Amino acid sequence: MKAFYYLVALLALASSVVFAYDPSPLQDFCVAINDTRTGVFVNGKFCKDPKFANANDFFFQGLGPGDTSNPLGSKVTPVTVNEILGLNTLGISLARIDFAPRGLNPPHTHPRGTEILVVLEGTLYVGFVTSNQDNNRLFTKVLNKGDVFVFPIGLIHFQLNVGYGEAVAIAGLSSQNPGVITIANAVFGSKPPISSEVLTKAFQVEENVIEYLQKQFWYNNS
Repeated sequence: MKAFYYLVALLALASSVVFAYDPSPLQDFCVAINDTRTGVFVNGKFCKDPKFANANDFFFQGLGPGDTSNPLGSKVTPVTVNEILGLNTLGISLARIDFAPRGLNPPHTHPRGTEILVVLEGTLYVGFVTSNQDNNRLFTKVLNKGDVFVFPIGLIHFQLNVGYGEAVAIAGLSSQNPGVITIANAVFGSKPPISSEVLTKAFQVEENVIEYLQKQFWYNNS
């Protein structure tokens, strides 16, 4: 009997691990469509009949330079299931990140995906912060062309161009739709605004500081 309960616990643990990430497909592909009348709902998207799939369902044209002439000096060009419908159920996506000199991809988190970053051009200062249970330790590294760095799922991370010219990186993500939460935008640019009483206590500053921050324009670079 003890062995039986051990087996049940093991299966439950395995199930919780499986469902923590994008589900594995049970067919070759499940191309997403927006027409709910002709599809089957799978993993947040409706899928077209596989026999009507074509090469364009798996294609994205022109992952070219992004416009970095914005307050952050960076531009993220995502290629998720929203851009390539054939990514549905496949559990991966990517993004191109362009940086002007001193450009920043600000502190943010991907709630549904681990990120692996490779630098194609330039020099980036990158880092992530661990969770409260690990005392919010900061891990940082300066990356040059060809270097690779990993940001664990759900942890706050950033990239700053510390070189003399422009920089380019490609990020791979372990979800078809990893999501992104930019910390400053979410905290100070929420609609409607978070109560100043909450934020003054959370950040231990005067109310006028919070009011100033909430009046700023919080740019979204993706």
